[in-house]
Order: sequence, then structure tokens, then C-alpha cells
Amino acid sequence: MNLSSDTLSVLKNFSDINQNLLIKPGSKVQTISTMKNILAEAEIPEKFNSEFAIYDLSEFLRSVELFDSPVLNFNGGSNVTIAEEKTKQNIKYFFADKSVVVAPTKSINMPDKTISFTLTKDNFGKLMKATTTLGLPDIAVRGDGSKIKMVATDKKNNSSNEYAIEVGETDKKFSAYFKTENFKMVGDDYDVAISVQKISHFVNRNKAIQYWIALEPDSKF
Repeated sequence: MNLSSDTLSVLKNFSDINQNLLIKPGSKVQTISTMKNILAEAEIPEKFNSEFAIYDLSEFLRSVELFDSPVLNFNGGSNVTIAEEKTKQNIKYFFADKSVVVAPTKSINMPDKTISFTLTKDNFGKLMKATTTLGLPDIAVRGDGSKIKMVATDKKNNSSNEYAIEVGETDKKFSAYFKTENFKMVGDDYDVAISVQKISHFVNRNKAIQYWIALEPDSKF
């Protein structure tokens, strides 16, 4: 099996969410953060025939990157052989026991979509750059009864610097809070839905990848 560049990009993104990964038969891959507050799911071009667990996904990806044109041979057992046709080198990479990895046990069905808007790749990039530049630990989605804004802020500091960008319209007033560190999405365009049950759903408009991210408990609707 060859892993496409798109699949490798998905796995690299997943490694930022959780170093563990449990692959199940099929073309759907999922991961969940150790705090259980971020769930990600993607459809990939490849189809896996067996279940296996990787304890350190970053290490596995570095192993694949040792080869210019890696070919992965899954034998349905305890390991995968990573090799390259043009050379005589190979790696036998052993899987983990699935009981020691943190993995999703079920998908999430959004209970409602109280707030919805589109987050463009450009606005997403600007927002994340602002959180880094200003060192802001929180991201708020705020509705004032007219406009929806995404705001980089420090909600514990009344005199915090803030960066705000308008992303939509609403007739509702609300403040939905996220930790900046939980924004692990691939930079792209997203359809966003937020529920009063304090869960959000980010659906990528260009790739078959989506994220569910928990809101902070002090979010108000």
C-alpha cells in the first residue's frame, strides 16, 4: 500500500490531536484527544483491511518519511513492513496493543445547530496568527443580535488585548468559548455549527475531514 500525500497530511494533523491512533478496517480514520474534548474524522483514499494501533503516530510518520517512495505491507499481524522498491532497506514497525491507546468509541451526532456560519481559510489563518502574535489563550464566538464575530482574547483578563473578525450574521446574543489550544484543524474553509449543548462541529468544505470541539463550560446562550 502507498499512502497518498493527502492521507499523510491527515495523519500529521491527527498527531497534533493525539499521538495514539487506532485504525479500523475501511477508509474512515478517527482520533480523539486525551482530554476527550476534540474528535476528528476523515475519509481517505486508501482502504485498510485490518485493525491496528499505533502508540506514537509522529514516530510512525517519521519512519515513513525515511523513504522517498514508501510501500507499506500490512500482513494483518502485529507489524507493518515499510520498504522502498528501489533500495534494499526496510523497517519492520510494530503495532501497539489497542488497550493502551486512547481512541474514539463512537461518533457524535450534533444535538442542534443553534449557531451556524462559514469560516474561510483566510479568516481562520488571520485568527490563529493573532492568537500567536498576542499570546491569547481563548477564542470566543460572539453574537450581539446582529453580527457574529470570532474573537481572540484572554477571558480571565478584563484588560486583555483582543483581535476580532466578523464571520456571519445572527439575531441571537451569545458567547461561545474555546481554548485556543483546541483549535487543531487543518487550515481551510469550514462550515461551522455550534450547539447550546456546548459542542461545535467544523466541516471542511474542500476535504473529507471534520472536527467536533467541546465548548468551555462558561459559554452562554
